Amino acid sequence: MSFQFAYVPIGVPTFHLESAAAAFDASVSLLKTIDADVRVPDEMLLSLDKLRAFLDTLHPDFLIVQNVTFANAAYMSEVLRRFDCPVLLWTLREPVIDGGRLRLNSMTGAFSAGNAMRAFGRRFAYVFGAPQEDVVQKKIAAVIAAAKVKTAMQSLNLLQVGHTPEGFGFGRALDAEMLATFGVGLRSIEARELINRAKAYGEEELGDYLAVARERITGLDSTPQKNLIDFARLYKAYDTYVKENNIGALSSRCWPDFFTDFGTPVCAVLAMLGDNGVPAACEADSYGALSMYIGQMLTGKCTFFGDPVSLDEGENTVTFWHCGTAACSLARKDTGAACSVHCNRKIGPTLDFGCKAEKNVTIFRIGREPDGSFRFFLAKGEALDKPKQFNGTSIVVKTEGNSYDLVNRAVKNGWEPHFVVAMGDIGDAICALAEMFDIPVEVY
Repeated sequence: MSFQFAYVPIGVPTFHLESAAAAFDASVSLLKTIDADVRVPDEMLLSLDKLRAFLDTLHPDFLIVQNVTFANAAYMSEVLRRFDCPVLLWTLREPVIDGGRLRLNSMTGAFSAGNAMRAFGRRFAYVFGAPQEDVVQKKIAAVIAAAKVKTAMQSLNLLQVGHTPEGFGFGRALDAEMLATFGVGLRSIEARELINRAKAYGEEELGDYLAVARERITGLDSTPQKNLIDFARLYKAYDTYVKENNIGALSSRCWPDFFTDFGTPVCAVLAMLGDNGVPAACEADSYGALSMYIGQMLTGKCTFFGDPVSLDEGENTVTFWHCGTAACSLARKDTGAACSVHCNRKIGPTLDFGCKAEKNVTIFRIGREPDGSFRFFLAKGEALDKPKQFNGTSIVVKTEGNSYDLVNRAVKNGWEPHFVVAMGDIGDAICALAEMFDIPVEVY
């Protein structure tokens, strides 16, 4: 992914330039700390001519426009007429209030810029404060992270393997809808096509796949030989298709086909793909897969995908669980990524472990409303040090808010029964991304 973002410090030369220059230098230093590749001008852009000359050098995916001093609406209008990309508008705090000269007047400039944005019908992120302030640094880092994810989504191919089972229609996605809303290309293939690919592989072709799986999965060789070999066949089929078609995330049908038509579940294959950097959701939940992708992009770690299945008001926890598709890297150290058989079908291999503790986690979901519009689910908490709660893979989250209220509200508000648990506090970035897509966020 190529990503270009630039810092655009606008102003006029009639204010206190020493104060403006200090803010400019501090802002550049902060932005380069967050991302060394930020494009910055050699000097403050204190005229429209200087602004135009700098804009001529850019092809941005994201812009930070800062009123380093007051600037009228013509400055922001010049930016908007050239580029249609996410913008963060940054207002500087007045450096001194002493009854004397107004040194920057950045805030009035921000009102002019915001008014221009409104006139152009553009949404934008906003932050107020000096570069040295923690809240400013956190907000800027979150918005940059969100802009990078949005840019990456424009080149993402998400594979939908098969159809959702009966009663699981909430996971279905339409290619035009996915592309129009998120810029994501939705690719589709029938489950039987990958099953047939898998059946065609000879055992002599599977050595590398079995070797990697044995490194990651504890006790894999306790799986009956036929299921072990068929797992490797299926892993090779999925991995090869993903690589050949530049797939960055996928959702896959799982039951009943892989039990009835193939004789071996796909659960462990999806776990392996997750650790390969390709988030994979089961039950053909495509918007669940896209939620996993966003969580993984923002944290750099695999996400947990599963159902909310248990509530403990005393501990203020919600347990998320699924049959055994969690990435091996999420497993507790004491058990490793243990495997077993599917909890209902009694065929393996599936993963069978509790997830390791994580101080900060984010519960997230892209939800689709009955009218076709979208919303984001957002809650935060801590993943506790708990062993597996049920056969399969599980994670126990102590929620930041009241866990009973979270479950009660989420059910009453009609949320889908699949959620992502991302390993980190990405709430601010999720909100920034939602704003870029003009999608509402429901915070729990």
